[in-house]
Amino acid sequence: MRMKFNKSGQLLLVSAASLLAAGLVTACGTLTADFVFVTSSRAAGPNSYGEVNVFEVNSESGHMRQIPASPFPSGGRNPVAEAVSSDHQNLYVVNHDDNTIVQFVIGNDGKLYPQNTTNTPGVFPMAVAVSGANLFVLDTYQPLPTCSTAAPCSGSLAVYPVQAASGSVVDGTLGAPVANGGLNYWPLGLQNNPTHVLQPTGINVLASGNEVFVTAFDTTANAGYVFGFAVGTGGALTPVAGSPWPAGSNPSAVASDATGSYLYVTDSANGVVRGYSISSGTFTPLAGSPYAAGNQPSAIVVDSTAGYAFVANSADSSVSAYSVGSGGALAWLGDPKTGGNGTFATGLQPVAIGIDPSTHHFLYTANFLGNNVSAFELTNTNGPLINTQNSPFASNAQPTAIAAVPHK
Repeated sequence: MRMKFNKSGQLLLVSAASLLAAGLVTACGTLTADFVFVTSSRAAGPNSYGEVNVFEVNSESGHMRQIPASPFPSGGRNPVAEAVSSDHQNLYVVNHDDNTIVQFVIGNDGKLYPQNTTNTPGVFPMAVAVSGANLFVLDTYQPLPTCSTAAPCSGSLAVYPVQAASGSVVDGTLGAPVANGGLNYWPLGLQNNPTHVLQPTGINVLASGNEVFVTAFDTTANAGYVFGFAVGTGGALTPVAGSPWPAGSNPSAVASDATGSYLYVTDSANGVVRGYSISSGTFTPLAGSPYAAGNQPSAIVVDSTAGYAFVANSADSSVSAYSVGSGGALAWLGDPKTGGNGTFATGLQPVAIGIDPSTHHFLYTANFLGNNVSAFELTNTNGPLINTQNSPFASNAQPTAIAAVPHK
């Protein structure tokens, strides 16, 4: 999801009146680039169930407008994570308090149509990722009755096959979780310290789909780790040699580059991004790592088409922008004319971040305490980010996650 730079010059020639008109174009218009899905943990009114706001994005101005039917029920309480299928036909929403994953079919107009609800193996799912024919979900705790909030233990990773349409099965339906070592989940623990409680915080699947990485926080020792797994036929997991690896004090999110050569982990406790080389089976810190970020970085995204990385800083209400060098090293993406250090203001407490998949020109953050979505565009190859028209955009209360698909 990243950014083309040929549109910035065009935007300077567009009048204010035409920008307003562009912002009002419906999903059927040619200027709709993407549909952006933002989960909110609290719906308006007395209903305690979560909702999904659906925005259409104007490809010229970046203006975000909720489609007429938005918001849609999330199908459960406290939705905290979401992901789209590789073919952009399905949205999967994770409802933390109900231990469920709800599958929605995405209409050509961005509307959501609930199809199936799947229970996760463990307790309190908190992150999800999709790659090809597999969906990966992280649970805060392993299954009951082994673990509970009263007797917490380490979290777990589960893999579900994403099924093709067949008979009564809807395309994108989740099959039974893949068996790993006789269990329908993979426990996240330390062999040398089996009593330590590890709380998972983030998940990333390489673009190839062949490896998945999970960040976790050791609540017993106040330390962080990255777990690596090879993804085999049918989604079976095999730990990568040397896994897990130390990763700072409190890793909060993880992302990889398009080539699958570099992994980036935000450290919430230390306000940095830790970069690693993961090519050829190695896990080696990058030159200059760790890289400075803002206070309590909570989410990270790496552009799939250009050399940029963006980090949402929840305590600073900001985005840190970086260029990615040839060796994977990060450098501030600032404005050389003003000497800016690559930090840009968002709404209050951004907790999720994403890039539009159609033009790769717009960046979004879901702002939990701001109850809104911030949108930016990249003006040129040297930065900086600038707010899109009328940003931030109101959402339902406490937005938690963000995902997007190109307009069909």
